[in-house]
Amino acid sequence: MLKLSENPPVLSPGVESLLELQGRWWVAHTKSRFEKAFAWDLHREGIGYFLPLFECVRTNGGRKRHVMKPLFPGYVFFCGDAGDRYKAMTTDRLCQTIDVLDQEKLVVELSAIEKALNAKVQLDPYPFAVVGQRCRVKSGPFVGMEGIVVQRNCTARLVLGVSVLGQGAVLEIDTDMLEPVDSEE
Repeated sequence: MLKLSENPPVLSPGVESLLELQGRWWVAHTKSRFEKAFAWDLHREGIGYFLPLFECVRTNGGRKRHVMKPLFPGYVFFCGDAGDRYKAMTTDRLCQTIDVLDQEKLVVELSAIEKALNAKVQLDPYPFAVVGQRCRVKSGPFVGMEGIVVQRNCTARLVLGVSVLGQGAVLEIDTDMLEPVDSEE
């Protein structure tokens, strides 16, 4: 189990936002529990990547430990050219790379998750995208972000989906900060 300081950066060092990364995006499907090692490989090769991590508490032998877990277990997002993809494949840490057809949509979806992580809000993995009403945040620090809402108690849970994976992350937000998105957009 890694100490918090031994985890790879969530985003390639030297960039402030994943929007600064240039090239084609791929989704790396890693071997089981190889996400962080693969991110370190990409870091050493100078390949841009995004590995969304969240902090959780694990109890082991009666001791509480804070650990960083991948928001999307088994997946790392990386970008570059065909040579960078080849270098990534030669790390022997991947099962496959998933080609992303809608590059712009992936960047928008990942940017929403990056923004939530940067704001240090609690994100929880959400195993699949729920078919429900799509909403947009109309005020506050997450203005403009879109997702699918799942109602829970008095707060809404906004699912920030990554459609290429069929997964997402859940952000709790006050319902008065949301507005419906027209399905015709």
